[in-house]
Formats: sequence, structure tokens, C-alpha cells
Amino acid sequence: MDKSAEVPLYYFREGTSFRAYEYFGAHPTEAGAVFRVWAPAALAVSVVGDFNGWDRNSHTMERVADGVFELEIKGIRQFDIYKYCVTAPDGKQTLKADPFAFHAETAPSTGSKYFVPGSYEWTDAAWMKKRAAADLYDSPVNIYEVHAGSWKRYPDGNPYSYRTLADELAPYVKDMGFTHVELLPITEYPFEGSWGYQVTGYFAPTSRYGTPDDFMYLVDRFHREGIGVILDWVPAHFPKDEHGLWRFDGTACYEYADPRKGEHYG
Repeated sequence: MDKSAEVPLYYFREGTSFRAYEYFGAHPTEAGAVFRVWAPAALAVSVVGDFNGWDRNSHTMERVADGVFELEIKGIRQFDIYKYCVTAPDGKQTLKADPFAFHAETAPSTGSKYFVPGSYEWTDAAWMKKRAAADLYDSPVNIYEVHAGSWKRYPDGNPYSYRTLADELAPYVKDMGFTHVELLPITEYPFEGSWGYQVTGYFAPTSRYGTPDDFMYLVDRFHREGIGVILDWVPAHFPKDEHGLWRFDGTACYEYADPRKGEHYG
């Protein structure tokens, strides 16, 4: 195991890692990308995608420590589609989306997309400086809650993109006197009818409305209008879609094993 992994894994084991996405997932290297996934009960894990013809045997990952599997793959490019082929304790193989991916295919497709943030140029320095100096506990708060996909739609029924939504919603929220906008969950999810409350990717803004850069534009646009952005975060609903977090390594990996806690009926 690389010495640089000792610190992030220590905090991950301790349960106090608030930046696990910097270690897990897919991250750039000089030659391509390094993939890391946590699947402690798995017998084996491999990376499959368009780059290897979805061959489950060509890119087998190495178990490095504490149930973490790792592999560097050369030649990976921005937006390459991939999944993990996870072999459960009973020998069953399942293709799983990357829990720490920053981008994903648009539903009904379910693959993860390799994405390296950093190209977007933020213009909200004034807002960030003002927020840092504000007395949050003695400031007025007026929150406008909204579902990104249905606030407004095009005449053909298609939802606005993140950028179009930002350009129309941000001025409206400001003119109405709100201090914050609260977005119903925009973390990646499979079923449209859930409104985002059945999450499969906590680090990927849903691709229904654009790329992560487009989502950054939305946040930036609100900040330029002096509007704070609150994101609904739903850590207790793991849908049973095969590619998701449910029984990720063939066991109750992310969810409680006790079904009374592991699933919220209704």
C-alpha cells in the first residue's frame, strides 16, 4: 500500500473522513487514472468499460488494504464510461456504478463517467468573502425550495439544463426576496419519480441537466446574485437498483444489515 494512503484510510476507518472522495473513485495520474473502491466482502473487483470492451477479466484490481481495491489504467480519457465488476462472497458478479464518481450516464443508462473537475472558472469570490465574514446566526434567512427538473420545462416537456435554470431561477429568487435556494436532491439517482430521493451517486450531480461544470455554473450564478445554495442530502435511501449502493459487495456494505434500519419502507 502506498504510504500516502495511510492517512485517508485511517480517517475512513475511524468514520471521520469528510473528504473520502479525494481518495476513492477515479483520479488522474500521469499516464491515465487510478481507480479505488471499498468492497470489503468482495472476492474480487475489476474495472470494465468502453475502453476494454466491458471485459470483466482484463483489468483486475488489487486488494491493497482494509477492503480497498485499486488499479491504475493508462489512457483513460474525460467522460469514459466505466463500472466495477464486483464478485460477491457467493461468486455472483454484479456491475456496480462507482460510489465516488463525479459524473454519470444519463438515465436510463447507469454507468459512471470519468470526470476531472477543475476546468470551470469560478466568479463568486465576492460572495465567498462576504459569506465567510457574515454572522450566520444573526442574519435573515428566507429559503426557496425547488425541484430542478420541474420548476420550468420546455414546451416539449424536456427539463431545463443547469445553465438555463440558473439564468432564469436565480434572478427570480432574488427578486422575490429570498436569501437562499434549496434544491431537492440533485445527486445521481435512477428513478425519475423519486425526485432524487433514491440516491446511487452522492458525488455526482445528476447528468439529466448537464455536466458537473454546468452545475458549477448554476451555483456560481446564484452566488453572483447574492443567493446561498442549499443541497438536500439523503443518506438513508439506497434503492435496490442493481448498479447502486445496495448490497454493494454482496453484503450490507453501505446500509444497515438489519432491514428495520437498512430500508425505510414508504
